[in-house]
Amino acid sequence: MFSKWKIDKVFLFWTVTLMVAGFFIFSSASLGLLARSGSQYSSVTFSQTILGLFLGTIALIITSNLDYKIWKKTAFWFLAVAIILNILVLIPHIGFEHGGARRWFVFGGVSIQPAEILKLAFVVYFSAFVSGIKEKIKTFKYGFLPLVILFIILGGLLLKQPDTDNFMMIVCSGMAIFLSAGGRWKYIFIVLATAIIAVGSLAVSRPYVMQRITTFFNPNQNAQGSGYQIQQSLIAIGSGGMFGRGFGQSVQKFNFLPEPIGDSIFAVEAEEFGFLGASLLVLLYVVFAIRGLKIASKVPDSFGRLLVVGIVIMIVAQAFVNIGAMLGVLPLSGITLPFVSHGGTSLFITLLEVGIILSISKSQKQTR
Repeated sequence: MFSKWKIDKVFLFWTVTLMVAGFFIFSSASLGLLARSGSQYSSVTFSQTILGLFLGTIALIITSNLDYKIWKKTAFWFLAVAIILNILVLIPHIGFEHGGARRWFVFGGVSIQPAEILKLAFVVYFSAFVSGIKEKIKTFKYGFLPLVILFIILGGLLLKQPDTDNFMMIVCSGMAIFLSAGGRWKYIFIVLATAIIAVGSLAVSRPYVMQRITTFFNPNQNAQGSGYQIQQSLIAIGSGGMFGRGFGQSVQKFNFLPEPIGDSIFAVEAEEFGFLGASLLVLLYVVFAIRGLKIASKVPDSFGRLLVVGIVIMIVAQAFVNIGAMLGVLPLSGITLPFVSHGGTSLFITLLEVGIILSISKSQKQTR
């Protein structure tokens, strides 16, 4: 199954642990959906288990046995296809619209979100590009300017959907790759300053962004409106206490928490497993990140090293943004919790990414 088992078995262990934990947490949280809409429940569970878990595991096995350098050879075309898919999703009668956002293709009742493909395509392409220019990464013309151009192109596509959260993950992974390759910090500060200005502009032009910001600073201001989700999330987390109500015993998931299988799933987990269980889940992501970055530090070629950094930072940053939003320490976002939240496409791509990391781990320098 895994070629001669030269892969990093420790990283695989922590990945499988996250997968198993995520499956049980999702299974419990989805009971709240069953109580609300039985017909939707079957579609959601099919997408999560078949498209996400089953096909994602197959993708993990396949990519872990592929030579990872094939991603470098096809990086440009991969990004081009991902961009085309994200253009097509914006076209009426092709892309599916829900809740004011047009982000999905729907085939036979199963939704596919091309933004997830775009995130990986960006990491692959930018890693390949940076590994080719080497020391030129420190210059404005060859290092920073291409990154800005990519951010503008991909940001334009994602903000049109609108999908601010996934664009934010692209920015995080892009800056991580840029710095890991030797890019200058002063350019990162320029990106951060620009991001602050951009968020201010979006807040003025898009009411939902302003609502997220005002809710973050004062969640009690509109407890039955924009502040409802964070209020219910904090109630769920607080009611879990130290050890939780027990598996399957969440009350909030039935009638109170919006999106209990989506971006609110951490609150369900904290209610059922308490502070101890929530802390263990956070620790799993930390260990996943540490082991992933350790693999990157031992990879001899720059493309493999940067690709691991980009993937690990993208997955873990997404996890911490989701958890931070549910705890009220970050503004609310609609971003999902990797390995746990509903999203067949997201889980499939995440497991495929893990397979790429495992393939790269075979080239580690064998020093412990």
